[in-house]
Amino acid sequence: QVHLVESGGGLVQPGGSLRLSCVGSGMIFRFYFMAWYRQAPGKQRELVARIDSSGNKNYEDSVKARFTISRNNAENTVFLQMNSLKPEDTAVYYCYANFPPSLTDYWGQGTQVTVSS
Repeated sequence: QVHLVESGGGLVQPGGSLRLSCVGSGMIFRFYFMAWYRQAPGKQRELVARIDSSGNKNYEDSVKARFTISRNNAENTVFLQMNSLKPEDTAVYYCYANFPPSLTDYWGQGTQVTVSS
């Protein structure tokens, strides 16, 4: 059974950085499409960044040039490096996995990121 565990969230001041990690188990990680989503209070969950099994990456416009998604298949881990954080980045960040063309989505439990002075 696929299991995703996020870590690395916390409280940071505006302009600061955080690195989120998501470790996958119960899966052949290198074949999976991985992504980070976030959900702020009162808002819908939104895609932040994604990376496919070939390493191709895409970003939501508001995080381009500030966030970097990467993966280490040997460690079954996907990362989200977040720089120049803004208060509007405050949200619960979720790790997501999918093995195309399956319609089954896998989610982590989420990690809170709070950007505040």
